[in-house]
Amino acid sequence: MTNEVLNDLQKTALNVREHIIRLSTDGGCFTGASLSATDLVVYLYKQFLNVNKNNLRDSSRDYLFLSKGHDVPALYGTFVELGWMPAERLQHHLSPNDSIYWHPNVNVPGIEFHSGSLGHLPSVALGVALDCKIGGSPNKVVCILGDGELNEGSVWEAILVANAYKLDNLLFVVDRNFFQANMPTEELIPLEPLPDKFAAFGAAVKRVDGHDFTALEDALTSFPFQKDKLNVLIADTRRGKGLPSIEARADRWFCNFTHDEVDALLGELHGEHAATLESETLVVR
Repeated sequence: MTNEVLNDLQKTALNVREHIIRLSTDGGCFTGASLSATDLVVYLYKQFLNVNKNNLRDSSRDYLFLSKGHDVPALYGTFVELGWMPAERLQHHLSPNDSIYWHPNVNVPGIEFHSGSLGHLPSVALGVALDCKIGGSPNKVVCILGDGELNEGSVWEAILVANAYKLDNLLFVVDRNFFQANMPTEELIPLEPLPDKFAAFGAAVKRVDGHDFTALEDALTSFPFQKDKLNVLIADTRRGKGLPSIEARADRWFCNFTHDEVDALLGELHGEHAATLESETLVVR
């Protein structure tokens, strides 16, 4: 990954986080969870998926299904940065006159399927992947899941079926931020050791830092991870990433800030971003 590409990804992710924070008022949104998924969504759309504003309904495109639908602010923000949606449309958030609200709606160009009821979209994604496989099409199909969502039995049923049909064109990305709603996952229903569990169900598994674009690149360059197996990428993330004041807090899953608080958080975001750029040593491959 070149410095130019890395800088572009970091800038895009920063802009998406700005959009998320601005959506966190006048009714609010699922701020913490959306911030944890931002880098994943940005990387997938900008570097991994063959999908753009000119092929959104083309059968040759790749597909992304956001099963943890409450992270849709990260999608909205990414769509704005990709030029698929005007930034002004985000001002219609929660308006009865638009489809911009707490979960994905297919009336928004780029949204592949309605989601919000957790555990449903892995099966939708595997159905699309199976159709692509039967038709001999090279499409990649990605489904982003929350870690708390893994408590749904339908997720594991989908993994079994995906491996039974050897869907190596299908990638499940787990946003592993270690929270389920307002509780740490390991205090509610412990999930670890996740790699062993996915492997026991027949998947090919990798685990990475979900905020490290170079690590994501290294992991996904070798897609599919193994022939004839479902691919699972466990991405370790941090709820509220980019805002130290709300990071890893159980009470910052859903947020409805005042306008003054939003302004303060935007300042915090840019201060944290500047400090990170100043202190980190970039390893470019």
